[in-house]
Amino acid sequence: MFGKNKNKENTAPPSPAPAFHAAGFDPAEMERAEKTRKSARAHILFFAVVFAALFGWMCFYFTRSAIADKVKLFDNDYNKRDELLETRNRRGSIYASDAETLLASTETYLDDDGNVVQARNYPFGSMYAHVVGYSKMGGSGLEEYFKYDLLHSNLPLSDKVRYDNKENAEEKLYPGNNLITTLDPVLQEACYEAMGNYEGAVIVTEPATGRILAMVSKPDYDPNYIVENWESLINDTESGTLLNRATQGLYPPGSTFKIVDCIDLLQEKPELLDDYSYDCTGVFEEGGESIHCYDYEVHGDVDLKESFAHSCNASFANIGVNEITPDSMSQTLKKLLFNQKLPYDLPYVRSSINMPDTLSTEGIMQMSIGQGTTAMTPLHLNMITAAVANGGVLMEPYLVDELHDAKGRRLQTYAPREYGTLMSEEVAGQVAELMRAVVTDGTASSLSGEEYEACGKTGSAEFDNNKSSHAWFTGFAPLSDPKICVTVLIEGKGMGSSYAVPVARQIFDTYFDR
Repeated sequence: MFGKNKNKENTAPPSPAPAFHAAGFDPAEMERAEKTRKSARAHILFFAVVFAALFGWMCFYFTRSAIADKVKLFDNDYNKRDELLETRNRRGSIYASDAETLLASTETYLDDDGNVVQARNYPFGSMYAHVVGYSKMGGSGLEEYFKYDLLHSNLPLSDKVRYDNKENAEEKLYPGNNLITTLDPVLQEACYEAMGNYEGAVIVTEPATGRILAMVSKPDYDPNYIVENWESLINDTESGTLLNRATQGLYPPGSTFKIVDCIDLLQEKPELLDDYSYDCTGVFEEGGESIHCYDYEVHGDVDLKESFAHSCNASFANIGVNEITPDSMSQTLKKLLFNQKLPYDLPYVRSSINMPDTLSTEGIMQMSIGQGTTAMTPLHLNMITAAVANGGVLMEPYLVDELHDAKGRRLQTYAPREYGTLMSEEVAGQVAELMRAVVTDGTASSLSGEEYEACGKTGSAEFDNNKSSHAWFTGFAPLSDPKICVTVLIEGKGMGSSYAVPVARQIFDTYFDR
C-alpha cells in the first residue's frame, strides 16, 4: 500500500507553467523593449522637430536673403538675370537734380531678325563720364550701382499690357525706372570747364545734407564710345582714364592735412588757440631731421592762426612733434576715418596713414605737413571739410535723390543720413575761423573780397624725388551758413594757391552768382 501511494506521488503531473514562460517571454525583457521603443520614438520626434526647425529657418533665411540682398544677388557675375531683363525691359533714364536734364537714356531699334536692340545715349559726352559711368563692358558709376533699379519696371500690370505684342521697337519693351540724381547741371559744367585740360578731380557737396552736387575727374572719356575705345582705355596704364580720381585716386594731402592737425590740437590743448607761438626761421630741426617751409620762406613769430593762414611747415612740424601726443592723434585719425571704411556706397579707395605711435620723429614731422606715407582721396578730404562746415557732424555723401517709375511716380526717396560727430561743434567753429583766415590773410587770398565769405585751405603735396607737387584746395562758403563744400585736386601742377584756388573760385562764383 505504501509503495502504491508512493508511485502515485511520483507520477503526478507537474503544475502547468504560466503561458508567457511557455512561449519563452520574459517580463523584464518586455519592459526593456518597451523602454527602447519609447526612447526611439522620442529620438525620432526630437530629430524630426530639429530638422523641421532647420528646414524652416533655412527657408526663412533664403527668402530673407533673396529680399534683403536682391541687389547683390542681381549684380553677381554668375547671375544672368540682367541679360534676361534687357530683352523685356528698356533701361531707365538718369536725370540731373532738376529732373529735366537728361544724363543717360536708351534708344531702341529692331535688328534684321526682329529683335529689339538697346543703345545707351549720353547727351553730355565726357562731362559726366566718371560719375554717371557706362552700362556696357561691366559697367561703372551710377549705371552699374543702380543697374537693378534701372533695369526693372515698376509700372502696374495694367500699364504693361499695352506694351505686349507691339511691333514698334520703342513700345516693345517695358520702360525701366528712372533716377533723379543730386547732380547740379550748372555746377557740373562749371567744374568741368574750370578744370580745363588739367588732370585731377573736383567734388562739390552740400555740407548740411551730404548731397553731391558735382563730381569731375580728368582725364576723361566719352561713354558713348566705350565699346569702340575699350581696348585702348584699359591698355592705357599711365593716364588711368577710367579711374574716378575723385573717389579712387590716392594722393598725399600736403598742407590741407593741417586741418587734421588743428582738429587734434584744439581738442587736446584748446588753450593754444590763443597761446600758441612759434618763431619760424624757415626750417624746423629735431633729432637730426629737418622740415623747411616752402622755398625756405621765413615767417617769423607766428601764432596758430598765422601758422595756418600762411601754411608754415616749420610751425606745424613743431606742433606735430612737441604739442600733439601720438595717442591723441591716433584717436583723432580713426575718428576722421583714416584707414577705415567711408560712408559712401559707390566704389572708392580708403585713405591710408601710419599711426603716430609707429613713426619716427622724422615720420611725425612729415605726417604733420601731409607728406610721408599719408594718402587721401579728394572724397575723404571733402568729407572732413564738410564736417567742419557742418558744426562737426558728417552727413553721408550720396548721389541720388529719388527713384521714379516711367510715369514719374516716386518709388523711393533717398533722404540725408547723419553719419556721426567727427569733432565737437566748438572745435569745428574754431577750425572754420582758421580756414577763413587763409582766405582773408593767407594763401587763398585770391578768394577774398567776395560776399560769400569763403573759407579754405591750400596744399602743395610733393609726390616724387624731383619735388613735383599736386595742387590742392578744400573749403566751403559762406562762413556763417555753409551752402557748398568744394575740394579741388590738380595733378603735378605745383602750388595750390596758384592752380587749385582759381578753379575753386570759378565754382564758388557760379554757385553764388546765379
